[in-house]
Amino acid sequence: MELRRLGNSGLKVSVLSLGAMTFGESQTFMKGVTSADDEARRIFDAAIDAGVNLVDTANVYSEGRSEELTGKWIEGKRDRVLLATKCRFPIGFGTRPVGPYDMGLSRKAILDACDASLKRLNTDVIDLYQVHMQDGSVPIEETLRALDDLVTAGKVRYIGCSNYAAYRLVESLWAADKLRTHRYTSVQLQWSLAVRDAEREVLPACRRFEIGTLIWSPLARGFLSGKYKRGQKAPQGSRLESWQDSYAQFDNDRMWKLIDVLGEVAQRHETNHAAIALAWLLNRSETTSVIMGARTMDQLKANLKAASIKLTQKDVQALDDASKPEWGYPYDFIARLEQW
Repeated sequence: MELRRLGNSGLKVSVLSLGAMTFGESQTFMKGVTSADDEARRIFDAAIDAGVNLVDTANVYSEGRSEELTGKWIEGKRDRVLLATKCRFPIGFGTRPVGPYDMGLSRKAILDACDASLKRLNTDVIDLYQVHMQDGSVPIEETLRALDDLVTAGKVRYIGCSNYAAYRLVESLWAADKLRTHRYTSVQLQWSLAVRDAEREVLPACRRFEIGTLIWSPLARGFLSGKYKRGQKAPQGSRLESWQDSYAQFDNDRMWKLIDVLGEVAQRHETNHAAIALAWLLNRSETTSVIMGARTMDQLKANLKAASIKLTQKDVQALDDASKPEWGYPYDFIARLEQW
């Protein structure tokens, strides 16, 4: 599988990476939409055997169980796999009392969370340690110094962020330069044919400052997989059956027209909707790696096909046109003369 450089670092990651959010039974936001442990293990092994070298998890996924399973299954494969995890949110998401340092990006919260993740992952070092979302209540300097100390201590190799506004991302780069600390190597962000908002500000910032990108929800919570049909309820057992609010956001004429175009392109390439949706992301110069969140082996196999698909300019244009949002001011104004 193709490897791409993560930002301006020396780390090379596979263009498709494995998301571990579906590993382990969850009692919080992923309740009912995770994989059984035996199926998750098969997915994990098959992804690594297919050339995936990055596994992305977080301390909050399945209340820590995702990290535990990842740490267990990585035994014997550690030299082939890069471990990425995150801190920021409280484990349990409201199912248990939350102390003042069980969440957030203060120095104490970060250092405690990292030690706990290292223990669950059964490893001495995390390859990519990411903050799960910005925290405006903590000075960015405090967060960066804590992360820098983790790198210096040898507990973390690279640092990244996730779910950052562009202004906060750029502020963090300025602060790292001023403090002479390690800076964010990557940003993990939501991006797909159905949700292109990151193209307004975050992705241009990544281009300008050589920040790597790890893409989450590339199939828009499964909506772009082709299994959802116009005028019908979400299939039983699907993620969007559980997440009705998300389904309502996609259940409109514009999105169904996009599904039709996606199907036409898939038919030309004799493949599935999911593979084309992922291939569109892989075709973008800003993309470093697309995170697959497969719950079944069939989903994994469908997603892996994306790595070998070469879209034509006609394909890309059709998908671009079908998915283009209303950018608004000043983006539409600037776009008359140049790329913003």
